[in-house]
Amino acid sequence: MKIGNIDLGEKPVLLAPMEDVTDASFRILCREQGAAAVYTEFVPSDGLIRDAAKAIAKMKTLPEEAPIGIQIYGNDPDAMVEAARMADHADEIAGGHGCDLVDINFGCPVSKIAGRGAGSGMMREPDKMVEITRRIVEAVRKPVTVKTRLGWDDNSKIIVELAERLQDTGISALTVHGRTRCQMYKGEADWTLIGAVKANPRMHIPIIGNGDINNAARAREAFDRYGVDGIMVARASYGRPWIFRDIRAMLDRGETLAPPGVLERVALAKRHLGLSLDLKGPVRGVLEMRRHLSCYFKGLPEFKETRIRLVTEKDPDEIVRLLDYIAERWGQTQLSAEESVYGL
Repeated sequence: MKIGNIDLGEKPVLLAPMEDVTDASFRILCREQGAAAVYTEFVPSDGLIRDAAKAIAKMKTLPEEAPIGIQIYGNDPDAMVEAARMADHADEIAGGHGCDLVDINFGCPVSKIAGRGAGSGMMREPDKMVEITRRIVEAVRKPVTVKTRLGWDDNSKIIVELAERLQDTGISALTVHGRTRCQMYKGEADWTLIGAVKANPRMHIPIIGNGDINNAARAREAFDRYGVDGIMVARASYGRPWIFRDIRAMLDRGETLAPPGVLERVALAKRHLGLSLDLKGPVRGVLEMRRHLSCYFKGLPEFKETRIRLVTEKDPDEIVRLLDYIAERWGQTQLSAEESVYGL
């Protein structure tokens, strides 16, 4: 599968953009585990055009993350176009590698974004969505992709027609999450409509499916049953970066891997913590690791007290000692696949 001139290989598995999750340390780890491409956290267009330091910092990436997309969101056309231009030149503005593609967020359902008409809030204004996309494609050098949902609600599942219109703007790929905005993350993702988009004979750009890909078997089904060109993993990667390795083993060799043992998880957690400290320093590096740390060890018996210590400790050296303690106490504990379905 190619996005523009970016070759992601056959049946690529991508890491979805997730706010407060897909920072550089996690993105690097997922790339090491087999993710074909990764995306930044959501970058607000209004923050970029105001030169807000936090928004600009989100665009700083590293060469080892490539290929990487910078995802922008907003609902003002002029601001979105200017933000896309800035993302296109992120290496000059924020430093680092920059981006390999610009992704437009028309899919986030959370109220603080969709409620302001951005993210999946744009599903209520498809004409405006298409116009913003067209203008961004015309404004940037890099390939442009879109991530969106089936529609606003069950009465407005417009994705099959909308996909054609978005393709006609010149985008290089489309990711479809199999829920409406009103569903948020409830219920099961409807992959039949994702399959309908892919089966549409007018579609010629890559179609990437997203929603409920939480194990290797579901990943294989997405390709075999619905014919998508790629898949995107979101919440199931949280605290579980090895899901990309698991999926690749299934797709490439038909192999089902056993869940990683406690010792391997401790090693990954240390690697993740080290990256976070190197990139953010001891204060932010520890604070922003907390959401990940306890998830690495979901399913361990009698773990509550240790989990609390992991997510409240401020000293990086003490966290390393806690990880060593976990290895010593639970190192031989077997975790079942069922206990590891979600790293949440």
